[in-house]
Amino acid sequence: MKSSNLGLAFKKCKEENRPALLTYTVAGDPSKKKSFEILKAISSHADICEIGVGHNCNTGDGKQIQDSTYRAIKNGIKIRDIFAIVKKFKKTKNAKPCILMGYYNSVVQYGENLFIKKCKKIGVDGLIIVDLPWPENKNFSKKCKKNSINFVQLVSPTTSKYRMKRIINDSHDMIYYISMLSTTGGKLKTSPKAILKNYDAIKKINKSKNLVIGFGITIKTISSLKKADGLVVGSALCKEISKSIKNRQNPVTKVGNMVKNLRRKLS
Repeated sequence: MKSSNLGLAFKKCKEENRPALLTYTVAGDPSKKKSFEILKAISSHADICEIGVGHNCNTGDGKQIQDSTYRAIKNGIKIRDIFAIVKKFKKTKNAKPCILMGYYNSVVQYGENLFIKKCKKIGVDGLIIVDLPWPENKNFSKKCKKNSINFVQLVSPTTSKYRMKRIINDSHDMIYYISMLSTTGGKLKTSPKAILKNYDAIKKINKSKNLVIGFGITIKTISSLKKADGLVVGSALCKEISKSIKNRQNPVTKVGNMVKNLRRKLS
């Protein structure tokens, strides 16, 4: 795969001597229109946008993302709506590379080959399928690569050395390191020092692959993990949307400001 948009985004951040800021929001939360506007607001400050594909069985997600997903499903969000949001977003002035993140069932229901082809057509840069682990994902990963889409592999503190090497070897431009054994949005139970020690050990396996850290990252903890190639903030943004709805504030402005502040912490 030639240099992808994701690869170029990481390269730009490295030239600026900082990690990439990756954001995660759920498509359709708090509404289809507002979720598009949030993406637009975020993209002025984020480097890569992860977009959640809502699923009613999101077992790996904590309360904040589950609440976001529940609102999106209640709003009647469908895969075709998510594709429409992404397509519209990719045509905007400051559009950043985007990664769709969801569960394999959504892909199967749409049709695997059709799903990948549609992603390519509308400009999706990467896919994270949470419940499709290595080596079961090998065939899917190859199909993505053939269509110039990054399939993002997941690794965690419990991934064995044997699996780790093979996962990294099979990965494309980006690997997602789940920094602790928890659902998303859990408090950072592991110290940043311990996370970075594990991170360094993984990075040594193949320094050319971009390794990002996710789970438990907030405005308070982000600065301590600046050594990483990229940092993912999701639950904190979903929490901000919930808070905005409760306080009758504009979630677009609130989330946009939060991402702006997160980006400042990485300068």
